[in-house]
Amino acid sequence: MAAGMIAKAPPDGYTILMASISALATAVSVNNNLPYDPTRDFAPVTLAAVTPYLVTVQTSFAANSLKEFIALAKAKPGQLNFGSSGAGGGAHLAIELFRSMAGLNMVHVPYKGAAPALTDLIGGHIQLTFSQPPVAWPHLKSGRVKALAITSARRSPALPDVPAIAETLPGYEATSWQGVVAPAGTPRAIVLKLHSQITQALRSPDVAERLAAEGSEAGGNTPEEFAAFIKREIAKWSKVVREAGIKVD
Repeated sequence: MAAGMIAKAPPDGYTILMASISALATAVSVNNNLPYDPTRDFAPVTLAAVTPYLVTVQTSFAANSLKEFIALAKAKPGQLNFGSSGAGGGAHLAIELFRSMAGLNMVHVPYKGAAPALTDLIGGHIQLTFSQPPVAWPHLKSGRVKALAITSARRSPALPDVPAIAETLPGYEATSWQGVVAPAGTPRAIVLKLHSQITQALRSPDVAERLAAEGSEAGGNTPEEFAAFIKREIAKWSKVVREAGIKVD
């Protein structure tokens, strides 16, 4: 695992990691044998990018809004299936948080990737999945699926007509994200230099345009803000994993 290698690398600024939410926030609660400590073994540099999920259902599905979906799911406890790109993954946890906040009883069907989940959604084998925009967009454009909501705290400029889940369930937010970390013990001056160069790149029009095309937003917070963000994410998703009883072999 790359994160484990970076955790043991020399703290000289020459070896850094573009880490995901999985490596830095969710793995600690779903993996009993994690070979590193996300808060102890890394020096956070900055959050790089944040990507929401789209709440997707088959086009012919009866619900045309999140409120309608919640009402339908409550009327059919245990009868609706939701698919994810894998047990314990970001999409799975995002759906579990939604399910918990909405008070829904649904059945989880894990897949080996987002594409197979969407394929079965289109085929009617599952009724809901959360997909990152680049994966869902071709099917949205073809009319095979529809988006009921987006998981960011606010609507996305890329999809202004798609409401945020928080408009129905206040306080809901779940995103996939990436950030840059260095090995723990990396000198402060090096961390700040890395931060300066990386955030400068994130502010460039080319990078912002590329991220926007994927439905993502650029990060660029301070090392201290990123460290606090990681701790909040660990606490948030550990609670979801514990309450949902998620176990990953």
